[in-house]
Amino acid sequence: MIRNLKIPIRTCIGCQCKKPKKEMIRIIRTPEGNIEIDRTGKKSGRGAYLCSNVECLDIALRKNNLNRSLKQDIPLQTLDKLRKDFLKNIDINID
Repeated sequence: MIRNLKIPIRTCIGCQCKKPKKEMIRIIRTPEGNIEIDRTGKKSGRGAYLCSNVECLDIALRKNNLNRSLKQDIPLQTLDKLRKDFLKNIDINID
């Protein structure tokens, strides 16, 4: 008997496209209030998903979608660090 596995679908907060969870990058606000990239997809905290391209991150930042999704104002220093981590994560996923 063939079992249909349900693939979790998430929406990008940048371009609003829907993709499987494994293809997205998750950004979380930890219970301590830190903003970081969740490479495992299983860390606790409020999360938001982005496609694996910089344009989606730029759109999310420009429209304040990341602030809204994480329900927190994010300082510029944190955004700069997040952007660098995001670019590193894209390089890791491509290899």
